[in-house]
Amino acid sequence: MSRAWPLALLVACAAAGDHHARAPGAGDAAIQCGVLIDGVAERPLEHATIVVRDGRIVEVVPRFVAADGLRVIDLRGYTCLPGLIDMHTHLTDGPEDGADLRRFFRDPPGRRAELSRQHAADTLRAGFTTVRNVGTYVAWADRELRDRIDRGEIAGPRMQVCGFYLTIPHGGGDLFVPGDPQEPNAADPKFHAGVARGAAQFRERAAQAVAGGADVVKVIASGAVLAYGGVPGEPEMTPEELAAVVAAAHAAGRKVAAHAHGAQSIKDAIRAGVDTIEHASLIDDEGIALARAHGVALTMDIYDGDYIDTEGRKHHLPDEFLRKNLETTNAQREAFTRAHAAGVALVFGTDAATYPHGDNARQFRYMVERGMTAMEAIRSATALAADYMGWGDRVGRIAPGRFGDVIAVAGDPLADITRLEHVIAVIKGGTVYR
Repeated sequence: MSRAWPLALLVACAAAGDHHARAPGAGDAAIQCGVLIDGVAERPLEHATIVVRDGRIVEVVPRFVAADGLRVIDLRGYTCLPGLIDMHTHLTDGPEDGADLRRFFRDPPGRRAELSRQHAADTLRAGFTTVRNVGTYVAWADRELRDRIDRGEIAGPRMQVCGFYLTIPHGGGDLFVPGDPQEPNAADPKFHAGVARGAAQFRERAAQAVAGGADVVKVIASGAVLAYGGVPGEPEMTPEELAAVVAAAHAAGRKVAAHAHGAQSIKDAIRAGVDTIEHASLIDDEGIALARAHGVALTMDIYDGDYIDTEGRKHHLPDEFLRKNLETTNAQREAFTRAHAAGVALVFGTDAATYPHGDNARQFRYMVERGMTAMEAIRSATALAADYMGWGDRVGRIAPGRFGDVIAVAGDPLADITRLEHVIAVIKGGTVYR
């Protein structure tokens, strides 16, 4: 006989086991949902049951059922959605790092791995069951985290990782801290793994990333906000270098994400064939038209500028970083509205690590305020994001064949998008994590 597990009991069990690994993605359950937003349909479905076997959805039934032999997860008083996707995270970094990048040079053994573990757990408990991790200053730290999660050693979201940034010397992805005396560990190759000059070197670095296990390749096309010396509006990589990376990555079946704040770098990256533009803060109308024509998605982190200017200021981020944040924040938000009105694909990405991990959903409100409907904002973090990361057959939808990744919130997020900031239940692969 099936047994119904009320939400309170599930939450208590999950809390008790927070620090223990769970078998990765092999859960069985019948998840009863009061309202279901499946990531695709225009209208929610009332009174639905999601049947999950061996971690995958096998059926969505438009009524409450108790499938034989499966435990019942009772979410009849809540709204269920697909597990959310953040397309721009940095789980191996934290907001405290920005105040002094020398932390990376000084980390004692194991510290970065422990921070990453906590960041991954916080992200999962916030309802983000899948992320694209698009950068780490310590080469392959994200691969280690991904693999630990996949083995079931620790709790965290499904991850796509890039391994390291592809960047010019002292560019936005090269761990460079000016000053004298220089840190004794600053020359360690793990902090500069993706540094290159010229198309041939960039092609070689892209091939090394793929060979090492990168799921996505990340290029730093323009200057960065939270890095020394760079100018966000100015190119750092040439069109030829960008094209060389895209050719190598696409030949290996990998997508390319391009960090690009500046209008020219955005256009160079789109013409080179990248799949997503990260930040896109200073995009112009020509760039918007190019993105739409080429089917390139923009990942615009329009929440974190406020956190950087308030909490980041309190924590003494460098004056240079604070100034560049002010120069790009409002421009990016205005560009988001223009891009949305023009019909450009906008996927959910927050630059997690510039603010505390687990607060990812705070961006939804900004997206709605800047022109999206609540349903469009939800799709940007479900089906649309899944398609642009190449995982549309795995995540982002409540549909047969996809992983049993389901979250639940109280009330109606279509009426109040901030409901997504208060996730009640998190189920990944049929296993309850919250």
